[in-house]
Amino acid sequence: MNKKNILVVFGTRPEVIKLAPVILELKKHPEKYNVIVCNTEQQKELSNQTLAYFGLNADINLNVMKPNQSLLEVQTRILTELNAVYLSNKIDATIVQGDTMTVLCGALASFYNRIPVFHVEAGLRSYDIYEPFPEEVMRQMTSRVAEIHFAPTDKNRQALLKENISDNKIHVVGNTVIDALFCLSEKTMQSAANFYKEKGIKIDDKLVLITAHRRENHGERIDKIIEAIKHLVEKYTDHTFVIPVHPNPNVKNKIHERLGRYENVKLLTPLDYPYLVYLMKNAKLILTDSGGIQEEAPSFGCPTLVMRYETERQEGIDAGVSTLVGADYDKIVSLSEKILSDTRENTRLKATNPYGDGTSSIKIEEVIREYFS
Repeated sequence: MNKKNILVVFGTRPEVIKLAPVILELKKHPEKYNVIVCNTEQQKELSNQTLAYFGLNADINLNVMKPNQSLLEVQTRILTELNAVYLSNKIDATIVQGDTMTVLCGALASFYNRIPVFHVEAGLRSYDIYEPFPEEVMRQMTSRVAEIHFAPTDKNRQALLKENISDNKIHVVGNTVIDALFCLSEKTMQSAANFYKEKGIKIDDKLVLITAHRRENHGERIDKIIEAIKHLVEKYTDHTFVIPVHPNPNVKNKIHERLGRYENVKLLTPLDYPYLVYLMKNAKLILTDSGGIQEEAPSFGCPTLVMRYETERQEGIDAGVSTLVGADYDKIVSLSEKILSDTRENTRLKATNPYGDGTSSIKIEEVIREYFS
């Protein structure tokens, strides 16, 4: 096989985490692939910071974000900038991951240039176009133009088959997010431990990790979530509640105003990937609306309450490693109390992670090699 130019396009921190193992795997075969790393910088600081953690740099940075852009404006900018990338480089395939605006634009720009699209983490579905918004539509549209679909689980494969996607284009490979967890060195984890020590944050068996940032949870929902957290914070004063606060003012201001005064609440800026993993590893309970954390937490046996009404990661619910609670005050409080009133040891989950075993990127490289030969 002749050496192929593979363009890997991402723009947010979760995409970097899930694509870094794939990039590293492809780079192990320099005789087969020339990997061109393109960051749209949809989340500029977060994506670049995380890339550096994996020892990677972007070859192309697009700097597409401007204050207060609408989704339509973001899409227009990314498509325009990406088209220039295709015009000035000979590309043999494009790799995208997940369901962000960058993913849809990467897939469309590649398709318009008649270049095959390889979609990592394909086949996730909630079947409600407004939950999560706008991601559900973006991943469905990406599936229409993808040449290879790397599905994390058989459930994702079935969803794609139901949409008349040819079986020979679908490969169940597990989720690369689990590969990323195994990339963490002891030295990195030690520096994470030191980070919390310096901040005076006690990491013990009474740690609660909370993340809330999704667009559909803005407005009334975030108010209900904060009220439930406030109740738990006041009841379990011996527990430490760590909240990395998303910079979006719709979320940030409310959390700081209503939770900032409590001694046992630690409000942090968004965390570098290893620091977040360190918290997941040590947490007694996780409350989150993040997709990535739903996949990662089972590797550490941590009970996870998902503050969403729909999830495209149903495998975790089915395996009993996570529970949907939405923004329902009573559910959040009662299920959290059940865990927080017991010991960390007693509430650990015994189920294996349904999302993968850490070999996904090896499987992806094998499929790509096969495709080109």
